[in-house]
Amino acid sequence: MPVAPPAATAEPDDARRVSWLLGAFTGLGIAGSSAVAVVLPTAAADLQVSRSAAAWVLSGYALMLAVLTPVFGRLGDRFGIRRPLVVGLVVMSAGALAAAAAPGTAVLVGARLAQGAGAASVTVLGAALVSRRYSGPVRAGVLASVAGIGAALSAVALLAGGALEAAVGWRPVVALPALALLLVVPVARIAPAAGGGGRIDTAGAAFVTATAGGVILLAQAPSSSVAVAVAGAGLLLAGLPLLAHRVRRHPEGFLPRRVLGDRAVITAAVGAAGLPAAWFALLVVVPDALAGRGWSPLAIGAALVPAAAAALVATRTSRPVLTRLGTRTTLLLSAVAAVAALLLGALGLATSSPVLLVAATLAVAVGFTHGQPAMLAQVGASTGEDVRGVALGVAALVFLTGGATGSALVGGLQGLVPGWAVLLATTALPLVGTAVLARTGLRRPARTAAGVTT
Repeated sequence: MPVAPPAATAEPDDARRVSWLLGAFTGLGIAGSSAVAVVLPTAAADLQVSRSAAAWVLSGYALMLAVLTPVFGRLGDRFGIRRPLVVGLVVMSAGALAAAAAPGTAVLVGARLAQGAGAASVTVLGAALVSRRYSGPVRAGVLASVAGIGAALSAVALLAGGALEAAVGWRPVVALPALALLLVVPVARIAPAAGGGGRIDTAGAAFVTATAGGVILLAQAPSSSVAVAVAGAGLLLAGLPLLAHRVRRHPEGFLPRRVLGDRAVITAAVGAAGLPAAWFALLVVVPDALAGRGWSPLAIGAALVPAAAAALVATRTSRPVLTRLGTRTTLLLSAVAAVAALLLGALGLATSSPVLLVAATLAVAVGFTHGQPAMLAQVGASTGEDVRGVALGVAALVFLTGGATGSALVGGLQGLVPGWAVLLATTALPLVGTAVLARTGLRRPARTAAGVTT
């Protein structure tokens, strides 16, 4: 594959500049969920929709993130990172603007699906760009900085969103990710244009989309119609065997068999999947609970600022933590933090304690901003250049399907069982990740010549 070799000795100034640039559009992508979550109760009341229907504004976005992330990974391998990343940023921005102008629920959800489709390019191609540009501890540091800066900027968007809602309403808040248009030119300048060519396995991509979509629809089904449950079951029952057959017949197709057989990649992805599940679940539950207590969107955004502060601190701590503990141990501790966050949130709902709800968002932010770069570093270090984009895409598919499942599960159970019970049910996802990571063994990490630990 004709790509430039990683810049193992990149200048610190270059690494910082790239970290802030990638962190900026990562933050705008995250703001597509976090800032919208703050105004979702207001938007739902304005559009006169139920809680379960309103949850589709988040879960639909997360669904498109999940199913199209590996598609963008493959496009990056074939065409180079520049073109698909620029297209993704433009589509994300257009979707945000369309959502802000939506006259009703159907258009809003449809625009959010488009926005999520574009945002799917952000994580996988940003990580591929970093993995191609840097190596060793520099790569780990940049990945950690991007995750932390992105989370911190998205939390700034929480306050900005609350202030905007108070001044002019919820629609400008939904449009905030469109600021990514300002980043298109500088991103294009640093993104490699060369790709490896080859064909895209469209059938494999379709089967992946069907399978992931079936999981999300089934999670949302309890509070939706029978048609949603039937559609989810049909997609899952049809997509899963077709996908398995496709992988067997086409080992170098959309999901390469050697990537699926890479224990390090699958362990990292499954182990980390509970982190976005907890994050998205709390993004639905906490603002809704605080709004029910009479809090304004501005106050809700301010309540989530401690999580932003934790994310910002993580830009300093993630790299030494990864270097000291290694990726697997860091992922395990992050999964434990996600479980603790959901338990705190459940206790906060049961006792009507805003303090515990805020503490829950703080805990999940700590886990997320350490766990995501650990997952990306593990995948980037264990795969070759020719499949790194799709390997990152597969890992992100599993990771973001966890997030979509978390928000869909909350939307599916809200109104049927108490909120605290919803969060207790959601703990199953990070608990599975904890079990998978624990089974791999927690040996002391070995340092490679490049200073990377695994």
